[in-house]
Amino acid sequence: MDKYLSAPITTLSGVGESRRKAYAKLGIYTVRDLIYHFPRAFEHRGHIRPLASIENGEKCACILTVSSEPRISRVKRGMSLLKFKTFEDSENGDGGICEITFFNQDYLRNTFPIGSVFRFYGKVEKKGNRYAMSSPAFEPYTEGKSLPPLYPVYPLTEGLSGKMISTHISQVLASAMSRIQDPLPEEIRLREGLYALPFALRQIHAPDSFEALHHAKRRLAFDEFFRFALGLATVGRTPRRNGAPICSVPDMTEFYGALPYTLTADQQQVVAEIAKDMASSTAMSRMLVGDVGCGKTVCAAAAMYIAIRSGRQAALMAPTGILASQHAADLIPLFEKMGIRGALLTGNTTPAQRKKIYAALTHPNPTERLDFVVGTQALLSEGVSFIAPGLVITDEQHRFGVNQRAALSEKNAHAHLLVMSATPIPRSLALVLYGDLDVSRIREMPPGRQKVDTFVVDESYRPRLDAFIRKNVNEGGQVYVVCPAIEEKSEDEEDLIPLWADFEEISKKGSDSHGEDTSTHAAVQVAEELSVRLADVAVSVVHGKMKPSEKDAIMGDFSDGKIDVLVSTTVIEVGVNVPNACLMIVENAERFGLSQLHQLRGRVGRGQRKSYCVLVRGGGGEAAKARLEVMRTTYDGYTIAEQDLIQRGPGDFLASSGTRSIRQSGGFQLQAAEGFQDTDLMERAFSYARHILSSDPDLDDHPLLREDVANVFAHAGDIMN
Repeated sequence: MDKYLSAPITTLSGVGESRRKAYAKLGIYTVRDLIYHFPRAFEHRGHIRPLASIENGEKCACILTVSSEPRISRVKRGMSLLKFKTFEDSENGDGGICEITFFNQDYLRNTFPIGSVFRFYGKVEKKGNRYAMSSPAFEPYTEGKSLPPLYPVYPLTEGLSGKMISTHISQVLASAMSRIQDPLPEEIRLREGLYALPFALRQIHAPDSFEALHHAKRRLAFDEFFRFALGLATVGRTPRRNGAPICSVPDMTEFYGALPYTLTADQQQVVAEIAKDMASSTAMSRMLVGDVGCGKTVCAAAAMYIAIRSGRQAALMAPTGILASQHAADLIPLFEKMGIRGALLTGNTTPAQRKKIYAALTHPNPTERLDFVVGTQALLSEGVSFIAPGLVITDEQHRFGVNQRAALSEKNAHAHLLVMSATPIPRSLALVLYGDLDVSRIREMPPGRQKVDTFVVDESYRPRLDAFIRKNVNEGGQVYVVCPAIEEKSEDEEDLIPLWADFEEISKKGSDSHGEDTSTHAAVQVAEELSVRLADVAVSVVHGKMKPSEKDAIMGDFSDGKIDVLVSTTVIEVGVNVPNACLMIVENAERFGLSQLHQLRGRVGRGQRKSYCVLVRGGGGEAAKARLEVMRTTYDGYTIAEQDLIQRGPGDFLASSGTRSIRQSGGFQLQAAEGFQDTDLMERAFSYARHILSSDPDLDDHPLLREDVANVFAHAGDIMN
């Protein structure tokens, strides 16, 4: 890579140690990283509005002429106001007058001479027949000379302002464009009609027009899909190991006899596939996929039984302490019936218990040894080792990184590997996401598993929803209420155009077309409101910003029946099994992907109670209605996943459906591709990647591509695989 691009971020003017640390929080270490720090949204300053057409408090752009000399007044110690008047030029002379105010910016006094014209962008306050703007953004305006319509808004962290990041990016773009080599083979770029990389990068940060931004995003989205496929193939693949313990147990009568039910045909088929794999000296590397509640855990238990009865040990790792505890509560009593010893190891395990577990895992006497352990990332602790490793299982595997899975595998050298996920994956994605794994699928639900009646309603149903919640609680049931955000968006956020928006449509319709007139129901606010409206019902809230111990405590109380209504973000998508939960309400359901909604619906209907899922639509128009109708009428997870991929687009599907948490800190990120609607573009990018890898698996003949993938995945310890 060019030395300038690979130079540390500290080579930039104004970036010292404290800002270096702040940039590191954003995953930015080099000049190249900064160039690939794309805007998360844009301010639309290109839609010029006459003052008379603006509603009070609306944020927009106006062309105004300075009509009075800026004056400074001191309102109190440490605060000054710079004020001046402007007017709107109008052919018929009826333009409005707007007062401009800046706080503590005395240095701007000489910036606005009388008669100068500026484009001001900010919130307009209406005062009778006059208008006012406070601290607006501004640019000198010349008739006939266009100004950029879109201004970038970057992801921030403490210690870095948007202005600072914009300044640094402008600085590096000026120097870097001639140094960037395009790693995409030219024949692919021309065949797809894609921008050259340097031009696309400049346009994503400083677009000349909506059209240019659209094409820049298309090029960079293609690159992200292309790198994603190449990276998983060249970085994330786990080679099949030879020398695995041969685990052959022809008779499963004891195991099946200990179960309180009979396996479904799908479950029996999966167990047969696992048994065949484990009977080989080549390590099993199998993915088990099935909807929530389909019975994946019992198949994992069968794999554990095969390993243990072959004289080996097994380890099962879950992403949360409460899910690990749930598995342990099911598996330890089951295996105790057969004289098989297991233990639970989480962050809550006491030091004395840990020491005992560590010793039992390495005990030379098989009769004193632990046969299996269930745990969280505590299984990766330095003291954990296995004397007879045989099988590694990861549950909800997309929640774990390559390094995490590899660390557990290293503790179980040459062990067989089984990974489980409740997220159905469309075939076109599965080939890339899990190309290194054999895939087993469970489609058939166990007998007694209820169909969850699904309804789509709007805000007018709120009183009836409250009554339905109370009815279910009074009958002894429990309720989930899931919201798409923790707190309400600020007004400033609502005025932004997200990077994933359809820029072509916005450019046709104007600045008002990017947002829906809908209020996002936030978890904290909803919990407070429900507590008031349903004062006799025990309501609690859980969300991702809580400490793990807080979340586990609340989820535990809900599981124990101490909480009637649990208001949550999607943190409960992977959570405890609460058979008593019979009602799932999803607020602003149009803001979720179908696969997410399917996962959430799977949280209820797990017990004997008749169960329901109510999707509350807050907006979204006809497209949202059509999407939610799929949920109302469809229950097969794979059909839903395919529709989700088609309707939301591959970028949004990958980034937020839970198929793979690729937005982890320091890991591969989708930026331009998030929300991108062109499924065909993704599939073509995947196809090109597979074609190249078929003849050049290590990218030896494509050194620029190899370097590009290595750069992107350089900090990929948390890439899901």
